[in-house]
Amino acid sequence: MAGASGAGDPYFPYSGNGGYDVQSYDLDLTYTPPAAAPAPLTGQLDGVATIRLEATQDLARFNLDLRGLDASRVTIDGKTAKEIAPPADGTEVDGRKFWQVQEDADREWELVIQPRPKIKAGRTVTVVVHYGGPTTRPTDIEGVLYGWVTTRDGAMVVNEPDGAMTWYPVSDHPTDKAAYRFEITVPEGKVAVANGLPAREPRTEDGWTTWWWDAPDQQASYLSTASVGDYDLRRTETASGLPIIDAVDDALTPGNLAVTNASLALQPEMIEFLEMFGPYPFNSFGSIVDDDTVGYALETQTRPVYSRVARESTVMHELAHQWFGNAVSPFRWADIWLNEGWATYATWIWAEDQGDGTAQEAFDEVMAIPADDPFWTTVVADPGPFGLFLGPIYDRGAATLFALRQKIGAAAFLEGAQQWVVRYSDGTASTADFQTLMEEVSGQDLEQFFDVWVRTGEKPTTW
Repeated sequence: MAGASGAGDPYFPYSGNGGYDVQSYDLDLTYTPPAAAPAPLTGQLDGVATIRLEATQDLARFNLDLRGLDASRVTIDGKTAKEIAPPADGTEVDGRKFWQVQEDADREWELVIQPRPKIKAGRTVTVVVHYGGPTTRPTDIEGVLYGWVTTRDGAMVVNEPDGAMTWYPVSDHPTDKAAYRFEITVPEGKVAVANGLPAREPRTEDGWTTWWWDAPDQQASYLSTASVGDYDLRRTETASGLPIIDAVDDALTPGNLAVTNASLALQPEMIEFLEMFGPYPFNSFGSIVDDDTVGYALETQTRPVYSRVARESTVMHELAHQWFGNAVSPFRWADIWLNEGWATYATWIWAEDQGDGTAQEAFDEVMAIPADDPFWTTVVADPGPFGLFLGPIYDRGAATLFALRQKIGAAAFLEGAQQWVVRYSDGTASTADFQTLMEEVSGQDLEQFFDVWVRTGEKPTTW
């Protein structure tokens, strides 16, 4: 039986894969950034991905997502597969083989692997893929930069929603979380920063420096990073001993550097504040602040990425995601409001705690938007693949949480938030799961509330 070519997400039908569960990725990367201008803005990435996966069904064939890079060698438990051209649909293929499908128009980027013997359900195998190619500046479904974004001094690596496949073979959907290890070799003088903690001290030899990082916590692929640049690495820790590692580009403007320094200095206090929702869920925290820009920040697990400057509200937003979005990730991309609504709500209550306006005022500002404004037409719990990052996902999402707290009471709301993280940590959950949990902790029927706030493209008036 062939594993499915997607995880079943209607927004991105070829993202993720079926038939197996990845246990871990061990990524050995060598990266050459572009030469100085006016040379083309193109790098070179060569990698070896060692992937441990457990078959969840009998597998005669399975897929990994890989976009724009060429797989040159594949082994399954040490047995080499032969590369062939993609066969016609329905064609039987004999023996241990692999091939690639690269259909940009359909957003279908697949590395198809046919093991022999077939993999029995419940068996764990090690798949090793050698791959590589030039890196550019890939874009998502909306034309926004994401994935392995080549910069003149390195790369900004930000994957949401399905950009991990632009730099390693992967089951690229939040429902298949895994542990990660990174070995990243870059020209001497460059710094490579990934998730988690350093596994060993960097080593320089023959003009190249290798950096090792270990991220043992379960992690969705869109939250992985291996950013490369001219970074100053800063190591601090919270009062409880949680390591904080910041990578700050040495070319930030003086103004952006001052704002960044002030914002990052608040990280220990912010972590303590957000632990009202439960203990910080991972082995470390920190930041990557690059002087290049992709036009947004991203909550990369344990080490968010910021474009040009890290502002206080953005640092709080990305930190809150470590609980809401990272520990508990969206079951389907339609559920993204549970990421962005919570992170935005966290900035409201943090600002109130700091004496910078109240959450009520932030809610009132949202509710002051006229009913005929297009803002209200987005169905928050089903915004479509082109609506994942619209304003209502953030602001109406946060307003939903504020209104929910008013409806069920502060105690039940906080209990629900804490139980959300406990119940679904290291996994994914949906809007329906969230409603069910909040009904449990409050003892209320919240069907109408959720219909009005997240399932209807109109301004809420009664709930």
